[in-house]
Amino acid sequence: MVIIMKTIIHTDRLILRPWREEDIMPFSSINKDLFVMEYMPNILTTEETALFMNKMVEHYIEYGFGVMALTLKDTQELVGYIGLKNVAFESHFTPAVEIAWRLGSQYWGKGFATEGAKACLDYGFNQIGLEEIVSFTVPDNIRSIKVMERIGMIRDVNGDFSHPKLPLNYKLSKHVLYRKER
Repeated sequence: MVIIMKTIIHTDRLILRPWREEDIMPFSSINKDLFVMEYMPNILTTEETALFMNKMVEHYIEYGFGVMALTLKDTQELVGYIGLKNVAFESHFTPAVEIAWRLGSQYWGKGFATEGAKACLDYGFNQIGLEEIVSFTVPDNIRSIKVMERIGMIRDVNGDFSHPKLPLNYKLSKHVLYRKER
């Protein structure tokens, strides 16, 4: 894996940095955690995790921004990811840039997602020059919805949608849409 990313974002407790080869195994553990992946279609194998990381790096190379590795400032331990990416499907609100996060369950409830997401929003609006950032999840994913609300995103009550990459009758198909303007 050749990684060509340069963006580094610091917060009080976190560093959002480029992906490294040594991130594959700890990130794979996160992607195999049933609690973390509860609202995703499936857990990821180590190979699928490596491919996913490559896609995030490719997005960064193509667009100049992306989803970054999230580490603790004190220990450099990989916590998960947070970042910005183009929505990879067509819907009534696309084209759009979304903010996304995935943290290991042992790091939940410590404010890391909110802290990192606020820094990403700031980066997106003030460094990239985005006018709007969206986020979405299934209605039952209350943890992510609370993060969206804490970072100032507002639910677009007319924006709910069925995820086009999932079957309509699938339990995770229905999504709620949140938005934040610059």
